[in-house]
Amino acid sequence: MNKKEDFAPRVVRWQRSHGRSELPWQNTRDPYRVWLSEVMLQQTQVSTVLGYFDRFLTRFPAVADLAAAHEDEVLGLWSGLGYYSRARNMHRCAQEVVSRFGGEFPRTAAQLETLPGIGRSTAAAIASFCFGERVAILDGNVKRVLTRFLGFEGDLASSANERALWNLATQLLPAGERGEDMPAYTQGLMDLGATVCLPRKPSCLLCPVGADCRAKALGEQERFPVKTRKLRRTSQSIWMLVARDAQERVWLEKRPSSGIWAGLYCLPCFGTRDELSAGVGNSALEDAPSFVHVLTHKDLHLHPVGWAAPANAQPSANGAWFSRDAWQGLGLPAPVRKLLAQLEP
Repeated sequence: MNKKEDFAPRVVRWQRSHGRSELPWQNTRDPYRVWLSEVMLQQTQVSTVLGYFDRFLTRFPAVADLAAAHEDEVLGLWSGLGYYSRARNMHRCAQEVVSRFGGEFPRTAAQLETLPGIGRSTAAAIASFCFGERVAILDGNVKRVLTRFLGFEGDLASSANERALWNLATQLLPAGERGEDMPAYTQGLMDLGATVCLPRKPSCLLCPVGADCRAKALGEQERFPVKTRKLRRTSQSIWMLVARDAQERVWLEKRPSSGIWAGLYCLPCFGTRDELSAGVGNSALEDAPSFVHVLTHKDLHLHPVGWAAPANAQPSANGAWFSRDAWQGLGLPAPVRKLLAQLEP
């Protein structure tokens, strides 16, 4: 057996003896739980996801419960996880599972991929974990494991090279058509990427396939995966009106369905301090300390400005006053929730 043929068996054996098994979405073939965890774990650490996963399951124990919920409630529970398009797509996906598939997740990666927010790798993970389908995953961690093991030099900024890696990932799958090893193999690749084959200073001595890893043999582990295209970081300044009335309620507006913080409730936002001032007339304003909120490829320079609204006054016709009890359950951008939490009750 050559090193490629032995790759999957070694990953499976390692996962069963050394891999992770304590996470609440593991050791289950319930596609709802697996799907929920896969969506939440996209670009989010496990430690952060744990609490959200439990809260979602408590409120929405089945996909039909999630489908029937109002989007505002879904975004409210999601608030703080970021990348809110995931939550909106998740809600739409649940609705389509109910409307198109009678409340049962489809059993193949090809069908799963037709649902909102489910890409190729997520579809494969669900199909592999829950239905034993012999199909490859290729998330960020797995790309790192496979490109290092194979010494894959192709620049993954190229779609052709990405497709080539998908083909190689498929060739490495466990043999056999019944798929008994697929859950352990898929989980094993994820675990290797998360705990052993790290971006910096990988623990190669603990790796079950390290003896045949091309990157290790070259002593160039951190050179893989190769990806040259970098998204340019940008910055934006936003002035936020923190308006409060005599009852200590705050004024919030719902953001448009596209753009930054789409669909979330937010403090009124302005491009300049003068625009904010013009929106409330000549009333006295109080500037609070500005701060930076970092997004994946953009730095937001946020400038909160306080306004004690006179009786019967309001900032615009597009929002409403919310008490502390009311806004705590809304979907809010993380920096807005932080600002509001600092206000005196």
